[in-house]
Amino acid sequence: MQKCMNNKENQVATKKPAKSTKSAKSIKPKKAPAKVTKSTKSTKVTKKPVARQVKPATLREKAVETANKKPKTRKIRAAAGVASRPFTLLWRGITRVLRPFRFVLKPFKTRPARAVGRFLASVLLLKYFRNSWQELRLVEWPNARQTFQLTVAVFVFAIFFSALISLVDFGLDRAFQQLIIK
Repeated sequence: MQKCMNNKENQVATKKPAKSTKSAKSIKPKKAPAKVTKSTKSTKVTKKPVARQVKPATLREKAVETANKKPKTRKIRAAAGVASRPFTLLWRGITRVLRPFRFVLKPFKTRPARAVGRFLASVLLLKYFRNSWQELRLVEWPNARQTFQLTVAVFVFAIFFSALISLVDFGLDRAFQQLIIK
């Protein structure tokens, strides 16, 4: 009876998972299983290389990658959608009421009126602004850390070149003073 109880306790104790000291971030991905091929003399073990995802190296590749990404849904846009819903419903109501008066817009849908509209759009550069806005949305803006690093780089660059220019100015000043005085 005593052995049976100890046996059950051991089984319960072995079923408990061991606590891991590694955090979730430090867990390494599993490697591909080794491929075993049999030959007449010995068993060979060959490992398949694990395919790694390579980040784009050039600016063009980065631009293509960002262009292929789906646009991010932003909280502001979602909030604007919720806020604009009453206005959308109001606009639908107005269009239903004014639907019988569509004949008033008929002259503006003719070919000459559309040509005038396209001309005004080109004069006012509407297409340019629309395309500019679309390009701006594709830009991948730097985060706070990258912004800080780039700002520091600009300051270091400016200090280095100002020191270099002042040294050259000082040297040329001395050289011209020596030539003019002698």
